[in-house]
Amino acid sequence: MKDITDREFAQFQRFIFDIAGISLSEAKKPLVCGRLGKRLQFHGLSSYSEYFALLRSGQQAAELQIAVDLLTTNETYMFREQKHFDLLRQVAAQARPHAFRVWSAACSSGEETYSIAMVLADCLPARSWEVIGSDISQRMLERARTGHYPMERARDVPQDYLRRFCLRGTGSYQGSLLVSKDLRERVSFMQINLNEELPALGAFDVIFLRNVMIYFNNDTKRRIVERMVPLLRSGGYFLIGHSESLNGITDALVARAPAIYVKP
Repeated sequence: MKDITDREFAQFQRFIFDIAGISLSEAKKPLVCGRLGKRLQFHGLSSYSEYFALLRSGQQAAELQIAVDLLTTNETYMFREQKHFDLLRQVAAQARPHAFRVWSAACSSGEETYSIAMVLADCLPARSWEVIGSDISQRMLERARTGHYPMERARDVPQDYLRRFCLRGTGSYQGSLLVSKDLRERVSFMQINLNEELPALGAFDVIFLRNVMIYFNNDTKRRIVERMVPLLRSGGYFLIGHSESLNGITDALVARAPAIYVKP
């Protein structure tokens, strides 16, 4: 794998910050090398500077999306941070009689989105509900739409949910699971860059924005949260990762517990 110079790394730091608002620390150099090195080989390029010039040429829109996908993708798993899903059950059970809507922002490959859908299908069997998953990575969204995952991603899924909402792989698919067609059809995925103006999404009862703000600086966090808060219904919940905080980021949300905020 080719080494990346400080100057080249700085170019990609600026590149992904301008597009997605993500701040890559110096510790991410190996990640950038590992993920983009294969693209250099694919195009027969001798340096990261040449690859950067290719991206900036405007002649490779598909390659630009590939680079964004590679630099923004994170691994996740179902029912990560269980307390948030316990809260979701409580909030859904007590919700007013309207269509209950949840936004899984920065959903990556969809594990969080389907976890939300399982909870709502269980808690609101006779009620209208909707779950939207969004991410900047088109490649991750394509994977999310399949609903097909390695079994280890489902290690925290309740056994009852596995039986009701998932199909266990057999034969060549052994060691994997497929989210049931009925549940997949209740979930919608769309490409959204949180660093840009948001599309008209309607109002949500709960918004998940977890384990992504650690990659943003405070100014970017403020802008993103400022765009999202108007989409949250009064009394709605805004959930972030347990290593994250909105302290000093917004006054529009009130902390109820670590990583749990509510809109008054």
